Amino acid sequence: MMPTALIAKSAATLKAFRITATDTNYFACLLDPIEDGVTFTLVVEIFEPGGKTPPNTHLIAEEAFFVLSGTGTAYADGTARALKPGDCIVLRPGCEHVVENPGPGKLYCLTFMAPNEGFAELIRNGIPVELTDDDRRVLCHLC
Repeated sequence: MMPTALIAKSAATLKAFRITATDTNYFACLLDPIEDGVTFTLVVEIFEPGGKTPPNTHLIAEEAFFVLSGTGTAYADGTARALKPGDCIVLRPGCEHVVENPGPGKLYCLTFMAPNEGFAELIRNGIPVELTDDDRRVLCHLC
């Protein structure tokens, strides 16, 4: 069966998930292998004030973060990098990393992982989250 040539979505219809109940970040799913049949995962990752990813490493995937709104800090293999809107970072396979939001507001990052390396499955097996009005305002800037 031939995949659909065009996939189109609206911010109003995006589903969001938190991986665990104690996580301080959650994901609005844009494109992924489970829902869309693509080979990568593209989400808007939303970090609560004071929130951060757990330290993690990918075996074969590259992960990119593009800051849409808010400020943060990325840590990779012992190096820290301040993040602000318009900044983009790429984390190579094998690089342990953390992205955190010192606050005061939320940090919104367009996060891209290729290949998927189980990222979409991890997210979609998490806990559904309702996006706030503020979340949707930031997401609508993508449309």
